[in-house]
This record gives sequence, C-alpha cells and structure tokens, in this order.
Amino acid sequence: MPELLEIETYRLAADAVVGRRIGSVSAPDDWYAKRATTTEELRSVLPGRQITGTRRIGKLLLLDTDGPVLGLRFGMTGRLLIDGGASIDRLEYSSDRDDSAWDRFGLTFRGGGELVIRDPRRLGGVELDPDESVLGPDAGTVTLAPFRRILAASSAPVKARLMDQSKLAGLGNLLTDETLWRAGIDPNRPAGSLASEEVARLHRAMRRTIVVLGRRGGSHCGDLQPARVRGGRCPKDGEELCREDVGGRTTYWCPRHQS
Repeated sequence: MPELLEIETYRLAADAVVGRRIGSVSAPDDWYAKRATTTEELRSVLPGRQITGTRRIGKLLLLDTDGPVLGLRFGMTGRLLIDGGASIDRLEYSSDRDDSAWDRFGLTFRGGGELVIRDPRRLGGVELDPDESVLGPDAGTVTLAPFRRILAASSAPVKARLMDQSKLAGLGNLLTDETLWRAGIDPNRPAGSLASEEVARLHRAMRRTIVVLGRRGGSHCGDLQPARVRGGRCPKDGEELCREDVGGRTTYWCPRHQS
C-alpha cells in the first residue's frame, strides 16, 4: 500500500518527465477525477502544458506545470508507470497481476513517452490545484516541537492521530504500526496522554523507521511486518501480538512491551 516511502519513489521516477510537454490526456474514469476536477477539464486544460517540477507532501504527489498543479493520489493499490516502466513492481496487499485495464489516468508527451496510474481498486484519484493547506506537516521532516503540538491537542488513539493526514501527512498503516512497535507505545493510548519523554521517543522512532525502511525498500520492510498475521508473535520478545481495529485500521501490537 503506498505510503510516504512509496510516493517518494514515485516522485523520483516522475522527475524523468520534468521538461516534457503534455500532448494528450487519458482520463477514462469519471470516478478518478476528485473534488471539483472533472475528466473533461483534465482533457482540456492539461494538453500543451509543460511539466516544470515534482513535489511530495505526505502521500500526495504533485506535478507542477506552467499552468495548474496536478495532484496524484494512489490509494492502497495505485502504481506509477513512467514510459512503460514501474518504479515499484508490486504493492503489499495488492494484486500480483499487471493489467492495463486498471489504467485510470495517463499523460502522453509530445515527442514520446507517457505517465500512467495503474490502480486495481480505484482508490486513488487525480485533481487540479489540490488544496495543499489541508495536509499536516510531512512525517519525514516534522521536527519535535510541532510533533508535540499535534499529539497534545488530541484525545484520539495515538495511532489514529498519527494517521490523520490533516495533522501529520505521510504515515499509513504499516509505517504507523512499525513506529509504535519500535517506540514501545500502545496504539490505543490517547495521543494527549503521552508524557514528554514518550513523545520524544515516538518522534525518534518515527524518523528512524522512515529512514531504515526507506533504505530497505519500502513500508512493507519493517521488522514487525512478517508477524502481522493472525497468531503472529512479537519479533522482540515472542509475545503473541494483539490484532484489533484501531482508528478504523487493522492493527498489530505487542501487549508486553507496548504500553
């Protein structure tokens, strides 16, 4: 499932189209155009525009043009293909098939080449000039002081707060479970109940998790990941993991060392 790390991989791949000019737009799926954007608008506004840069905020990939900003979201199963090649071959919990029938959006460039979103479950989306202000600071760069404020203001479970993209952008289910497991913090704890030292420990664990899993190859490369199955045991102390719904997401955590 694409989280901060996967979207950063997509952003780096998308650097290959900077400087290219859009020739045509494929937008066959009305559902994939989000908010006020329509597929008709995508097809009429983008041709002729030049890609001038790429950016990322959390799980949102932004393609700057000499006109509108193009925002790309990938949901749980969206992959980015550039010139026919995928920077990520497959995603955890997605289909192993690779079917062009799942192509939801695409740009063809003058002089050749293309950019395509292939998304089996249609959970991603495309938007012109997305409101970037609705996203919180990026989890990969947020410093400790604003991180403290994000947690202190909430009585929600700490896992839910970490995954609230309007407060902190970029973490999904896998990175969040790995971070809390490494920090030794129960995902059900109210976010505002964490002591100062616990917040600092969580912040360190989050930043470290992002760096380490980025080097390993993605959000699915955590130490906890192999044990995220029914009856799985904690890689740290051997305790059987709890499996429950926290913040609307299936959560695995260790009742022995996470408190």
